Amino acid sequence: MTDTVDDVDMPYDDEASKQEKIESLEQRLELLEEQNEDMRDKLLDANAENNKYQQKLERLTHENKKLKQSPLFVATVQEITGDGVIIKQHGNNQEALTEVTDEMREDLEPDARVAVNNSLSVVKSLDDETDVRARVMQVDRSPEVAYGDIGGIKEQIEEVRETVEMPLRNPGMFDSVGIDPPSGVLLHGPPGTGKTMLAKAVAKQTDATFIKMAGSELVHKFIGEGAKLVRDLFELARQNEPAVIFIDEIDAIAAKRTESKTSGDAEVQRTMMQLLSEMDGFEDRGEISIIAATNRFDMLDRAILRPGRFDRLIEVPKPDPEGRSQIFQIHTREMNVSDDVDYDGLAEMAAESSGADIKAICTEAGMFAIRDDREEVQMSDFRDAYQKTQNEEASNEVSRTFA
Repeated sequence: MTDTVDDVDMPYDDEASKQEKIESLEQRLELLEEQNEDMRDKLLDANAENNKYQQKLERLTHENKKLKQSPLFVATVQEITGDGVIIKQHGNNQEALTEVTDEMREDLEPDARVAVNNSLSVVKSLDDETDVRARVMQVDRSPEVAYGDIGGIKEQIEEVRETVEMPLRNPGMFDSVGIDPPSGVLLHGPPGTGKTMLAKAVAKQTDATFIKMAGSELVHKFIGEGAKLVRDLFELARQNEPAVIFIDEIDAIAAKRTESKTSGDAEVQRTMMQLLSEMDGFEDRGEISIIAATNRFDMLDRAILRPGRFDRLIEVPKPDPEGRSQIFQIHTREMNVSDDVDYDGLAEMAAESSGADIKAICTEAGMFAIRDDREEVQMSDFRDAYQKTQNEEASNEVSRTFA
């Protein structure tokens, strides 16, 4: 096919037939349409490229405008007077009296955070400051753990429900009797007895905002950082009342105070002082309950154990034979277990085992069945699993001894 219109010869001489002239014109028209389509594609590509550069230009123009603007500084409103607003700028603690519009004055209150310019004029108000780490600790989705999934600690479950659930679900009952609801629960006992699971069950059963944290997360390198995180946690709870704060491994920040002069110990003690202040400070705590858990009750400072901070000290011991049998049944509900499995016999076999130990035995028993290419778990699998976990525990104990 000819590439351009000019390459098509037009037979305009008298000898050319009418049909030849028509064919030549059709060929020229076809080429013109192809060229037009090609130019249209190029135009679309050019427009797309132009839009891309236009967006880039607008972004750079916006960034250039922001760079030319004067920086804003964070300040706190100290007092609102008839002459204006007294603010204190963060960083240098410089105080200033500045005027604000009537509309902005209505929105401001003491301790509010505002942005000010170089002349210390209030430009806009800012949201309350909350450490992002505190917001991350909020549990948005309830854990899949119910009270029925916890065995061997029936009395402890009832105590926790009375102390945490009842004040949140029926606060009027305490007002009728004329007493204040219990303010906090401390769960203590050996590892693996269900303390954390109990807190998860509370989170599932209540409609309260559940905020979880570990005591070790409050131990920080820099002075005042741990105390600030404690303040932000309770502020987050106040913003989302009713709320439950769960502090696991509380012994990390609430150990007995010593005469140590190291900066690390001093920072841990500052964090604990802030926690004590939040638990029974001058401000009303509101509808905020606290659950704490520890494996080292003997290490806790007496100041945190007194009534008013933790009104209920609940020991969560290792389960008795009946409790162990119940825990075995809980952890084998979804397992294909043979008829020869005797839960009471398993409970006697696994004496001194915690709930976590029993869960490990059940899992290992299932693995023995899988290794033998069986779909049914037998009593012998549980015996072999118990023996294996005991040997592993003894081996770990030897390793710790010689470490």
